[in-house]
Amino acid sequence: MAAAAVPEAWPELELAEREKRRELLLTGPGLEERVRAAGGRLPPRLFTLPLLNYLEVSGCGSLREPGPGLAQGLPQLHSLVLRRNALGPALSPELGPLPALRVLDLSGNALEALPPGQGLGPAEPPGLPQLQSLNLSGNRLRELPADLARCAPRLQTLNLTGNRLDSLPATLFQPGALPLLSELAAADNCLRELSPDIAHLASLKTLDLSNNQLSEIPATLADCPKLKEIHFEGNKLTDKRLEKMVHGCQTKSILEYLRVGGRGCGKGRAKAEGSQKEDSRKKKREKKQKKEGSEGEEKDLEAAHRLLVKVLHISENPAPLVVSVHPEVRDVRPFIVGAVVRGMDLNTGNSLKRFLTAQTKLHEDLCEKRTAATIATHDLKAIRGPLQYGARPPQDLKIVPLGRREVKAKDLVRQLQQEAEEQRKQKKRQNISGLHKYLHLLDGKDNYPCLMDADGDVISFPPITNSEKTKIKKTTSDLFLEVTSATSLQICKDIMDTLILKMAELNKYTIENKDEDSISESETNAASGQFTDPNTNQSAAKDGTSPLIVEQVRVVDTEGALKVVYPSKTDLDIAPSLLTVIR
Repeated sequence: MAAAAVPEAWPELELAEREKRRELLLTGPGLEERVRAAGGRLPPRLFTLPLLNYLEVSGCGSLREPGPGLAQGLPQLHSLVLRRNALGPALSPELGPLPALRVLDLSGNALEALPPGQGLGPAEPPGLPQLQSLNLSGNRLRELPADLARCAPRLQTLNLTGNRLDSLPATLFQPGALPLLSELAAADNCLRELSPDIAHLASLKTLDLSNNQLSEIPATLADCPKLKEIHFEGNKLTDKRLEKMVHGCQTKSILEYLRVGGRGCGKGRAKAEGSQKEDSRKKKREKKQKKEGSEGEEKDLEAAHRLLVKVLHISENPAPLVVSVHPEVRDVRPFIVGAVVRGMDLNTGNSLKRFLTAQTKLHEDLCEKRTAATIATHDLKAIRGPLQYGARPPQDLKIVPLGRREVKAKDLVRQLQQEAEEQRKQKKRQNISGLHKYLHLLDGKDNYPCLMDADGDVISFPPITNSEKTKIKKTTSDLFLEVTSATSLQICKDIMDTLILKMAELNKYTIENKDEDSISESETNAASGQFTDPNTNQSAAKDGTSPLIVEQVRVVDTEGALKVVYPSKTDLDIAPSLLTVIR
């Protein structure tokens, strides 16, 4: 008589249940066989872990559907990552309702459709009421459910890149349908038309519809009040002047062109456009003259209430820093923004500690514990450009991490995993601290992202650590800032804006309180054996008027074509009551 089949063992589930874990990652070579034995689904036992708030199953070619019980068994789930599997051709059963879910990543699967009323849960009441980020890129979708907006009314980021869509549902653009949507990416599809109702997306900041089949761009796009970045490259537009503009002009110029009616409005419109531009130039001249001519009490008042940042453009910089992005990083962590900041005083009192604490807080809050983006800060004097941003296999990537010896990335991750387990055992709880809590962001990746300088040294290994080579010290006054993301370019820019604003605040505070901190400064330097560097920002005025200098950094592809420059004219667009940007 044949022996009964033995159920496949799932030690990860047993460990998660025993230790009451809130995060679970399933990946690796052994996963394929176990999922295949479970009928192409996740094991039912998984849905008996009600404490889970993060679940990721990646790189499993035998996973065709999540399996029943997902919504009922995981009520606290706020992040569900099912990327690079074989989900499809449709989702069955439905994913909702998942009342706490904020992040849903179904990228890199074989989905062909999300059926109405089923694909993302019921529309009434909303099946995913808290969903903020939905990633459906790299599938085979030909259409989206008409009730998508009702299923996820709080959506902020929607990524549809690399599908087969020829249209977007009109319901996405209805007034009030998606009031929080700030990023819409649908590049590399077959879209033939963009609805004029897109103006109803009141929070839209970034729109990427490159490499589609669009022939027109609706003029109403210029009515999106917060739009900062658009991409229409790779479309055959009937307006040839506009087609050239989308390849070489800034977003603001394109929107101005659309606002006055484009080429088809004749000489009257062209004259109006020219008049508008002349008025704009006149206002800028008047503003500049007013700024340069302000003296005495008015200047003191501005210094007392505003933070100053001066932007040095590439044309004014004899040796601008350039970051070259290699194609292999596209599938790992494709987005990067850089900036150089000069004039930071980290040598006075506890200013360095305050700066590092502020960076940690940004990682926890704005960067969503590094899931949205990662910040890296470097001592500019320790860097030799140009920089290369790429990806390498874990066994080939070497780095000298902060506070450690040179190690391969593969071994570093293993060390951190062992340390994390030791922490769990000692503290007898799930929570871990330090770099250890970010290790899951690398799970399932064949290559790790890295930033290298001209010497071939890896100075950054996002989202884990920087290099000891470029470590920020008390004597550091000039910094290279780097923000990377696997999600979007706009997130990188927004976080860089906030980081520079925070640096300006900290610098102003340091300068204004320098006399109070002078004792602790001398004590700290004596204790550490450091001497004051004459090149640090010691000449800053005590009234806080000395601005930080922000130098533009260009990010290019391997052929030298520009991908992004920061800060552009639309960046650092922060309330003038907080920040004065001298351009």
